[in-house]
Order: sequence, then structure tokens, then C-alpha cells
Amino acid sequence: MSGDEQPNLLDLTDSSHLPQTITETIEYLSSIVLKQFNREAIEKQLFYHNEIHIRAVQRRSQQIFAVVAPALSSSLDLSRTQLLLDFCAIAHDMVQQFDATPEIHTARQRKPGISEMITIEQLIHLIRQLNDQLDQQNSTAKLTDADIAVIQQAITATICTYHGQEQAIYQPLLYAGEPLSIVSRILALADLGTLGMDGIEAYNHEGSLLFLEENPDVVPLLQEKTIQHLESTNPDLAENIRKRLLKRCHFQVNFAKSRLLRLNQELQGLPETTIPVLRTEVFQYLSPSTIVTITTTTPTSPDTPLEVLLQFFQLEQYLSDGK
Repeated sequence: MSGDEQPNLLDLTDSSHLPQTITETIEYLSSIVLKQFNREAIEKQLFYHNEIHIRAVQRRSQQIFAVVAPALSSSLDLSRTQLLLDFCAIAHDMVQQFDATPEIHTARQRKPGISEMITIEQLIHLIRQLNDQLDQQNSTAKLTDADIAVIQQAITATICTYHGQEQAIYQPLLYAGEPLSIVSRILALADLGTLGMDGIEAYNHEGSLLFLEENPDVVPLLQEKTIQHLESTNPDLAENIRKRLLKRCHFQVNFAKSRLLRLNQELQGLPETTIPVLRTEVFQYLSPSTIVTITTTTPTSPDTPLEVLLQFFQLEQYLSDGK
């Protein structure tokens, strides 16, 4: 599915197959999104932005929600909020729109916000399609305008931009000062929550998958096992890849530091009584000692050999595992 195509619903002309409850609506829309998403993951070689990632975001979102839910306003429909959070976790990365890459041996890039805006546009199209069919029954299974606004804001909250001083990415909507729904805050935290909630091994694993996704030209070299001999057969390309891997290592360290630096501020929008538990139990790995470990174990020396970098990222293993 290309970025400018609109997904279509399955044929629901038989009203007996229409969702009867809001839960069924979310389940149905989620199934459509996953089909589109998995197709795109194959077509675009998405080693990171695939169903494994969104299921991890879904799990982390629900971990955070379980802590904050008891402290939320009694006027909030917790069941509906949880359904919307689940749907946003599944749908937030539905489209990955890469820039045209002028040279083959360069990392492919995405302009901040483009993928998310296309995702939102396509999701609203899907929801409107279904609502139009549900209108014929005056059904309570429809998503409301308020629901759609929550979905739109939550996915917007996952847009990342690069902070030059920190040399890391962050989510600017969390710092914009505008009112954010609990779904937006939780989804944003869960999306970048791997290090804090899942630990160093999962964090490094994701870094390797991101490198594979952003550098598809390296994949056949790994599959054909020619990358180990590249320094003798094509030294210029070997140095090119070495520099890209080294750049990723520096980002890994800087991004970890940024996550620790920003956590307290990003938690402030959640119920105050829950913040100590979130800080010490949910984001349990986000600590100075974790940053020390990442800094000392991630190869960042400018003369680090290609072989050492390949060993650190374990790219061949992740390719063979199909993960």
C-alpha cells in the first residue's frame, strides 16, 4: 500500500456482520489495520516497524494504563479509553513513508510527521466508512467525533523530531503545553519506552532492527555472507558501512541519555500520585547505572573496526531469526 492510497473495508453489506458494540468496532478496525500494516512491512522491508513492535507498544501502554487508571477522573469512561489506547497502539505506525534515496549506499530517511499524518488520514477514512454503514442501524458501535479526536492526537503525539544538542529524538507534542488526553501521553511514553520498561537487551535489539530497516542495501550483503570479506573486496563500501554502524552506536548512547533526562518531565502530565510507581517500577531500567552500562558496552571509538561493530549489532542473527 503506497502512502497516497486509501484502505478499504471488507464488504459489509450484510448487516448481520456489522459490529454491534464499540469493542467489536475496535476489533474490526484493528484487523483491517493489521492486514494493511503487515502487507506494508513485507513490501518495504520493515524490520523494526512491524507487528512485533506494535504489540510491544500495546503491552507497554497497558502496563502504564494499569498503574494510572485507578487515579483517573471518575468521569472518564475507562473501558472506552482502554479500547482507544489499544487501537492507537496497533494503528500508530500503519504507514511508513520514506524519502526518495538518491544514492544506494545511504540510510533511507523519513521526514518527521509525514508517516503519522498519512496514517491519521487513512484511519479517519476507515472510521468514516464504517460509521456510514453503522448509521443505517443507528448503532451505538460507532466511533464518535471525540473518539476520532483522541486517536488523531495520540498518533500525532508519537511524532519524533531530532534535538541537535542531545543528538537524540523526542516527541515535541509532549512539550507543547496544550492539553493532552491520557491516551496521547501513555502512547507516546510507550512508543519510546523500550529502554526504561524492557531493559538494555531489548533496547539494543531494537537498534539493530532499526539499522536493518534504514539501511536495506546492507541486507543482501548479510544474507550472502559477503560483508565479512568486504574490507578486501570493496574497502570503500566497507568503510561506508562501518561509519553508518558507528553513527548508530553514538545515537544509541545519546538516545539513552536523553530518555533518562526527559523522563521526569514527560511523566508530569499523568496523575501525580502514580508518578513514583511509574518512575521506580514501570520505567525501572531507566537509571544512571543503565546509562553507564550502555555507555561502556556500546562501541563508539572512531577507529572501531567493522568486525567489532557487526558483532555488537548481531545483524546476521536477527536476519536468520526473521525478527
